[in-house]
Amino acid sequence: MKIQERMGAGGSRSAAPAQPGVGERLPSPPRERKPALAALAVLLILVGALGATVLVLRAGDRIEVVKVTKEIPAGEAVAEGNYTTVMVNDDSSAHFIEKDQLGQLKTLKAKSTIYPGTVVVGEMFGAKASLPAGKASVGLSLKEGQYPSDVKSGDTVAAYPVVSGASSGKGTNGSGSGSTSGTPLVATAKVSSVADTSDATVSTGNQNVTLLVPQDEVAALASAASEGKVVIVRVPSDGN
Repeated sequence: MKIQERMGAGGSRSAAPAQPGVGERLPSPPRERKPALAALAVLLILVGALGATVLVLRAGDRIEVVKVTKEIPAGEAVAEGNYTTVMVNDDSSAHFIEKDQLGQLKTLKAKSTIYPGTVVVGEMFGAKASLPAGKASVGLSLKEGQYPSDVKSGDTVAAYPVVSGASSGKGTNGSGSGSTSGTPLVATAKVSSVADTSDATVSTGNQNVTLLVPQDEVAALASAASEGKVVIVRVPSDGN
């Protein structure tokens, strides 16, 4: 009996499924589909494409604006020869002066000195010229020989009194008339404006020049200017 039971048990063991042989592949479980991840990937692709399109469109949104090429002193205006136009990206936060606004811009005055290379914005100009603190504007009517022949706006000059009774003639500096004293009326002044060369006074050699000078030096300069006894000479800029 025991022999039969053992044989029966052995037979039941042989009926168990055999292990796969070497080299045989187990069946893989079915893949789980993730539609949410697929949708997210598509969304990211669309957002990237949209962003690239916006950048391209913004790069092409350019406007032609005014750029200063020569120094414009405070109180002066944009004029032929001291500006050009350049293309820049439009920016609603910057009040650029566009090319078609030049006519209006030329009627305004610079609030402070505008240096070459500056792209102009509306805040730089006003209807009235404003003077820097501690400065005053003095107009001079100078005869030929009392000023450098190439004097221009933005130059730094010194003003000397002409010694009474001195004969007229160019001084050793080549820019004065008659003899001048060694002490200047104004050591450094900025040329605010020079009359247009087409002015009628050019035929006589006279020139109207406006200087920006310290307020405490105005009285002496104005007194000498009223008598026509002022000579201006160009001096190195002091950086002011």
